[in-house]
Amino acid sequence: MSPRGGQALALATLCTLLFLTFLDNTVVSVALGDLQTSLKANVADLQWVVGAYALTFASIMLACGMIGDELGRKKVMLAGAGVFCAGSVLCALAPNIQTLIAGRAVMGLGAAASEPGTLSMLRHLYPEARARSRAIGVWAATSGFALAMGPVVGGVLVGVWNWRGIFWFNLAFGLAALIVAAIILPESADPTAARVDTAGTLLGAGALATFVFAIINSETAGFGSAGVIPLLCVSAVLFAAFGWWERRAPHPLLDLRFLRVPQFATSNIVAFCTYFATFAIFFFTALYLVDVVNASGYRLAAVFLPMTVLMIASSVLAGRWTARVGPRWSITIGCVLFAGGLFLTDPFLSPHPDYGPLIVALALAGIGIGTTVVPITSSVLSAVPPERSGMAASASNTSREIGAVTGVAVLGSLVYSQLHASLVTQMQHLGVPPQFQGLVVNAIETGQIPQNTSAYAGFGKLVQEVIGAAYTAFHDGLHAALYLSAGLVLAAGLLAFITLRSRPANTGS
Repeated sequence: MSPRGGQALALATLCTLLFLTFLDNTVVSVALGDLQTSLKANVADLQWVVGAYALTFASIMLACGMIGDELGRKKVMLAGAGVFCAGSVLCALAPNIQTLIAGRAVMGLGAAASEPGTLSMLRHLYPEARARSRAIGVWAATSGFALAMGPVVGGVLVGVWNWRGIFWFNLAFGLAALIVAAIILPESADPTAARVDTAGTLLGAGALATFVFAIINSETAGFGSAGVIPLLCVSAVLFAAFGWWERRAPHPLLDLRFLRVPQFATSNIVAFCTYFATFAIFFFTALYLVDVVNASGYRLAAVFLPMTVLMIASSVLAGRWTARVGPRWSITIGCVLFAGGLFLTDPFLSPHPDYGPLIVALALAGIGIGTTVVPITSSVLSAVPPERSGMAASASNTSREIGAVTGVAVLGSLVYSQLHASLVTQMQHLGVPPQFQGLVVNAIETGQIPQNTSAYAGFGKLVQEVIGAAYTAFHDGLHAALYLSAGLVLAAGLLAFITLRSRPANTGS
């Protein structure tokens, strides 16, 4: 059955749904400071605002792709869009941080259901190979475009309204896309589709969830605590069980045979590392600019706008370059540029930053991200037969989401530990009374900075002095996160340079 309005309109509709689900990876990054103060959230809460979406997205995306193949891709996609909209309403009306986190998890479930169909339906809309390749290129570029636009769209919405405006935007945009998709897109299904790998889905989701819970809990309890060690052990066991099951399952969630193909395995590793490092910018750098610099939503949008424009432009150029020479050089050079941007961002972050050099450093990181994102997808898809392209794309996107949620958790733990150690040292050096130490820790974690320090019985100047020291401690933690992320991206680039071929791999098993 042909789509109403032709292939181009159907492709635009699919890319609109894809744009919305990927936008929400980064759109809330510039609203974290507003969330922190209005809902009295701490850093761990903010990590869950981002992580709950990415965690549920990553956990069931592969399973939803199999469900769509069996029950109908359009049905599952539209159901996912509806769940995404429902989660947006819950977030927009959230009276507290716990409700907001729950709403973000619901949004992630909806995104996981709607995203796989956006690629698998292209195989039916574009039966001719060359036209399908061009459509897949547009699909891949849209995911990078959405990632780049998140901070800009979020910054404008927060500036015009507040953080709730982001979720009302999601609702309006999502409902419009859902209605158009229901009218335009044809239904497609695979009557021979394999049944959903329920055991693999549960094992994979459980392993990822317990790992993230352990990392975030370790920020306050410590890695050696009784609540963290069992979670890490359970996570390790579940990961091992997942690998064991997927090798023996008749219809595996993830075909592990492709992990022996460098174009598939390396590209998924790079996808993980790229999104891991991206949140050093979109989470912690954005939070620093709000909490320490007190930047407005408009200012954040302006800071991230050049990065966004160059990320989009570089992704388009990288797509054309990759089509000619293969993904090796594009991914390698992209990783080097991204790491360079991360290294350069650190010295320009201060309570009174020079925005010109900071914008240039972020723009360099944006060029690196854009240069890397598109060839990741094309490399993964070139490594598998056409009939497995849905699994390959879902695996790539799952790697990205796992990188996002792991990055927020691991980098958050690193930032918190560095911040706490530096802060305790400085408070002890300044001789801060014990009754004020909790005040300072609360100020830096929740953004509840005391405005009238004269009320603190002669300690107002000391409180402000230590809060300034706390901001220095925040930068110490952010410094560690940026450098760790840069090192990880450089390692990913080196792996790509060593293992990937100069030309795209031939499609095959």
